[in-house]
Amino acid sequence: MRAALRVLLNGYDYLVLYLGLAWLGILCLAWTPIAMIIYPLLSERRGRVLGRYAIMAVFRIYLASLRASRRCSFDLDALDVLRDEPSLIIAPNHPCLLDAVMVISRLPNVACVLKAELMKNIFLGAGARLARYIRNEPVRRMVRSAIRDFDCGSHLLLFPEGTRTTTCPVNPLKGSIGLIANYAQVPVQTILIETDSAYLSKGWSLFRKPPMPIHYRVRLGKRFDPPRHTQRFVAELEHYFAHDLVQGSAFYPANSLPKQADRAPDITSRTPS
Repeated sequence: MRAALRVLLNGYDYLVLYLGLAWLGILCLAWTPIAMIIYPLLSERRGRVLGRYAIMAVFRIYLASLRASRRCSFDLDALDVLRDEPSLIIAPNHPCLLDAVMVISRLPNVACVLKAELMKNIFLGAGARLARYIRNEPVRRMVRSAIRDFDCGSHLLLFPEGTRTTTCPVNPLKGSIGLIANYAQVPVQTILIETDSAYLSKGWSLFRKPPMPIHYRVRLGKRFDPPRHTQRFVAELEHYFAHDLVQGSAFYPANSLPKQADRAPDITSRTPS
């Protein structure tokens, strides 16, 4: 009897993951043609407002569906206090692909720094362009675009690691977050994302099933004032993340992520002219 229940539960877990991914794809594809049509028809301000609100709604529906399965839990309430805050850089650690989804699902006016290739993605590109998300390259343009976006009272979601975590508890941070905070003179609100699973971490196949249930928790970390010295600030931020994530390791186990000995050089720490 127990063996049969385990088989049934395992099958249900696969169903939750695969139907969940399909559901997210359907939601994104449903919004894509609408975003493409209205992009040239709306002003930049109206397109930004509608585009960001729509992405928040899509991600919130997706996470609610996973939560309803009782095989994934998301403790994201801590993010709600940021909704009415003035311009901030929101800086989370980056353990998995769902990190941006979790943060954006709670905030209606956040610009996200995306990899350039994602701006052409069939699932995300049209919606990201309507929402005036920001390409991560070239670096000078990224910094200038982010600074302009703060004039609208927006938040900026920027992952300081630049990619998903491969070196536990946090990768070496990129210099771009210090540049933007310094030039724009806006504070940096750290976000600590904790999970008990390596699901969708760097190198994890999209269709590989992890042990379930999976739990995610987001908590607010320290808020840093706008820095005067970029490199010093980035070093302080990296030390803070490393210390606080280790402190929370009971929920976010140190062995849940692969280790990587070789690190790529940080080319984003150069100051734009």
